[in-house]
Amino acid sequence: MVKKTESISAGGFSAEIFVPGIGTLLPPDPGAPPPFAEFARGVYPFLELQPFHRVYYRVLEAFATGRIRRLIITMPPQHGKSVGATTLLPAYLLGLDPDLRVAIASYSGSLASKFNRRVQRILDSREYGAFFPATCIKQGTRPPGYIRTSEEVEVIDHRGGLLSVGREGSLTGNRVDCFILDDLYKDALEANSPLVRANCWEWYTSVVRTRMHNTSRELIVFTRWHEEDLIGTLMRREPVEELRTWAQLDSPPADGWLHLNFEALKSSPPTELDPRRPGEALWEEQHGAALLEAKRRLDPVQFEAMYQGHPSAREGLLYGLNFAEYDDLPHEIVRRANYTDTADTGDDYLCSISYAVDADGVIYVVDAVYSRDPMEQTEPLVGDLLLRTGTRQALIESNNGGRGFARAVQALARDVRVEWFHQSANKEARILSNAATALHLMRWPRGWNLRWPELYAHLTTYRRKSRANRWHDAADVVTGIVEHEVEDRGRKRLRGIRFA
Repeated sequence: MVKKTESISAGGFSAEIFVPGIGTLLPPDPGAPPPFAEFARGVYPFLELQPFHRVYYRVLEAFATGRIRRLIITMPPQHGKSVGATTLLPAYLLGLDPDLRVAIASYSGSLASKFNRRVQRILDSREYGAFFPATCIKQGTRPPGYIRTSEEVEVIDHRGGLLSVGREGSLTGNRVDCFILDDLYKDALEANSPLVRANCWEWYTSVVRTRMHNTSRELIVFTRWHEEDLIGTLMRREPVEELRTWAQLDSPPADGWLHLNFEALKSSPPTELDPRRPGEALWEEQHGAALLEAKRRLDPVQFEAMYQGHPSAREGLLYGLNFAEYDDLPHEIVRRANYTDTADTGDDYLCSISYAVDADGVIYVVDAVYSRDPMEQTEPLVGDLLLRTGTRQALIESNNGGRGFARAVQALARDVRVEWFHQSANKEARILSNAATALHLMRWPRGWNLRWPELYAHLTTYRRKSRANRWHDAADVVTGIVEHEVEDRGRKRLRGIRFA
């Protein structure tokens, strides 16, 4: 079999199929096992591998060859997760080592059996035989003495085979060399049930872990539903290292896990494995950014869990969906102001909110800028925001570069009193202590989820446990507005004046 080096670049990904030293190597001779991606396309000719699939398959190959012993992969639904990990991978594993005892687990026995039957069809195929002629399974009744059912199949003349089991199913007497767990929760209803989660964890510790030995391998492939699902519980109890570079495949944690998370819409910083820019879809042709943004607007909490891999319990949210909305501004507006928090690091968001305050002290958000673009792009955006909202006073909070930003904005909006200051108070404490006041005083324009989807998502999914949050920028600005306005309540106010 002749192999060639192949380069793929699309959708923000760039992946070499054969890269000496960091990934799949060119085979030294014609009898060497094929790379996993090549095998997948060989047995599934209809398979269309996107750039992120190739990254996914390279990581799975590292697992199959034993470079990684404990691997967690989280991925949005309908992105080919199970095809790679639960259908193609078991066949590849048994081809590499026919003595390997592989087990597949899913939320139901029937689904696990379905995966088993798919694997068996691959093992029966002519294409598979061309790759791995030594791995054969029973055909009909021959040869006798070997097991082939929808739950279990044995490799002829070898010790290996494939066993499938549903969550809470038994594996008594079965030693497992390689365990693949694919979606142990059927849906959100199961994942949100404390009883189901507890039963799943008990089954995992009492069944899965007891069937494994010193050199056993374990793969967990999930769509996340809840912060306390199996993966969330493991992350609290065992070391888990985020997989960001190819070099990590050669030096995985000795007693921990490697975790690869594919976000449907890129929000985290680019990495070697996922170099997409923020906002780019994982699979634009099938699940484009516009469709994903629409799904996020419907339920940001569920979207962050299922599509982004960042779950949070609804009961643990600080604001949730409890912000009040308005259709029209009241007639009696006494002041128009702005509060801005510049981005301190490359992963932070600049958050600038212009608002109006009525005679009763109620705060109406009028417009906003929420962006991770560099300052040379956000400075004119904020300047324009101040001008078109009729802002009279703008406060700019920053611990890094705030003075320069404030001067640039002041030059663009000369009629606005722009002030900058250093915020030294504890951010987490400020946000928590002012949350109730923010919900009480602040009003957002109806449809703000459509106008500022990221701002909306980051506020409505912000969690009470501060360290569990990735971004504090929006919550920090909301807090700053409330602090400033409540502090001003004791001051004499002009009533009945509406600024144009």
